[in-house]
Amino acid sequence: MTISSGENSTCSLYQLAPVEAVLFDVDGTLCDTDPLHYYAFREMLQEIGFNSGIPIDEEFFIKNIAGKHNDDIASVLFPDDYERGVKFCDDKEAMFRRLAKEQLKPVNGLYKLKKWIEDRGLKRAAVTNAPRPNAEQMISTLGLSDFFHTVVLGSDCEHAKPFPDPYLKALEILNVSKDRTFVFEDSVSGIKAGVAAGMSVIGLTTGNPAHLLMEAKPAFLIKDYEDPKLWAALEELDRIGGVTKVAA
Repeated sequence: MTISSGENSTCSLYQLAPVEAVLFDVDGTLCDTDPLHYYAFREMLQEIGFNSGIPIDEEFFIKNIAGKHNDDIASVLFPDDYERGVKFCDDKEAMFRRLAKEQLKPVNGLYKLKKWIEDRGLKRAAVTNAPRPNAEQMISTLGLSDFFHTVVLGSDCEHAKPFPDPYLKALEILNVSKDRTFVFEDSVSGIKAGVAAGMSVIGLTTGNPAHLLMEAKPAFLIKDYEDPKLWAALEELDRIGGVTKVAA
């Protein structure tokens, strides 16, 4: 994999030709949900007097919560009472779903990319650490229920992200090669999972600092799906015959 900050982004996708599939994380990748998760965690943790009642800041959220599975979050927030942590995370997810129902918005350019993928008949999967009710609500709200061929949850696997298991399971279900598939992710945990599964990962800076994401070794970073770096890479794939358009 070519690792770059974006200047040579097209090169990092050359080796994937012909592309067979595209995999997506959900939170922060299909929709910018980190602000909603952050708000829910901050408010609910303050209510129970976590950290002596001092609200958590974004740095704490990014380091300890963003992109992680709730089992891991529970262990971090409540190291001496895991069961309480699990219950807290369940309650927090219910609050998140209430917020998301009214405030969820797609990442800029998502539907443009969706059309590019559909026009070329590529297989696609959503691969997420989110609980099933969250994942289903977000995908449905965004109008993507019929877009994805499968949805793989971290809880479906022996290990959630940052382990590669969820991405390896998606490859198996879609019956595609890791050498013909690329991934969109927005968290360090997710990028590490995709890279560990042997795939090229395009990182989105929707919620996490670029310097942290680069430490996880994505192929390159984009701001959103309107980013010229992304479309330069996709157009180059088209030019070299890296994807095959299906008949209209």
